[in-house]
Amino acid sequence: MALLRKINQVLLFLLIVTICGILYKKVHRGTVLRNETDDDSETPEDMEDEIPVVICAAAGRMGAAMAAINSIYSNTEANILFYVVGLRNTLSRIRKWIEHSKLREINFKIVEFNPMVLKGKIRPDSARPELLQPLNFVRFYLPLLIHQHEKVIYLDDDVIVQGDIQELYDTTLALGHAAAFSDDCDLPSSQDIHRLVGLQNTYMGYLDYRKKTIKDLGISPSTCSFNPGVIVANMTEWKHQRITKQLEKWMQKNVEENLYSSSLGGGVATSPMLIVFHGKYSTINPLWHIRHLGWNPDTRYSEHFLQEAKLLHWNGRHKPWDFPSVHNDLWESWFVPDPAGIFKLHHPNS
Repeated sequence: MALLRKINQVLLFLLIVTICGILYKKVHRGTVLRNETDDDSETPEDMEDEIPVVICAAAGRMGAAMAAINSIYSNTEANILFYVVGLRNTLSRIRKWIEHSKLREINFKIVEFNPMVLKGKIRPDSARPELLQPLNFVRFYLPLLIHQHEKVIYLDDDVIVQGDIQELYDTTLALGHAAAFSDDCDLPSSQDIHRLVGLQNTYMGYLDYRKKTIKDLGISPSTCSFNPGVIVANMTEWKHQRITKQLEKWMQKNVEENLYSSSLGGGVATSPMLIVFHGKYSTINPLWHIRHLGWNPDTRYSEHFLQEAKLLHWNGRHKPWDFPSVHNDLWESWFVPDPAGIFKLHHPNS
């Protein structure tokens, strides 16, 4: 009996040692995993998220892009990475303007756009030749220009940002949506669009519904249009849905059938986007795209309303650096003089 008792005591001791060993390993392993997790969770806190903003700098209106960049940079604490897009013969001038002005502190990349990608895809239109400039189509090719970012902001050059661009970047895109735009039927009431003669806010103003190809789309002509001068885009969805290929397909169809380039809206860059994104886009807060400031030089908006706006867009023929124009004082407050002295304001008092 004594021998049996000793054997049981030894077995109990070994069992206790074994259990203690197992518990120690578990506790130690858990500590290591927790430390690794803590280290990983601290890494994003130490890294500042970049907000990529794409803006084009065309030769004749480079001052517009610089004013837009200045307004964005001056009104946010966010880490902005500007992708400034130009044609080959303007790249050195873009760099000089940035590096020899107050913009020298910005984080930027200069990107060359090759207009050869548009060969055979643009139908000549004598009514608005300025709309056929190659950089108008940069927004079609965002994934080819921007590679490492999931979410991207695209802005036309004739805008001024008065709010924190972080707010626009935080725009929620619904599942399956590649982009968010401003819906033309969501204009704030203080913008009396009825005073703007000829303004288009439905598909009828952009697509030629006399053409069978347009009719076959099954889109009502009274459907609200949207403005692609401000875009928040999801690059993963854009590539997955082959948005660029779809846009190019409709550009090619327009060359063959003249589906939209002679329309009243004159939207050679807007029209294919209206088709491709129909019913498949999210919306931007209306205050983040107050537009039509360049539509009519005789139409002004209240100062209070303009102060509330987060982003002002002088879309239309009447640009704030030219004459005649309206509310150009708001634009000029962000203007960055051209170090080369090439770009000049064209106002009676300038």
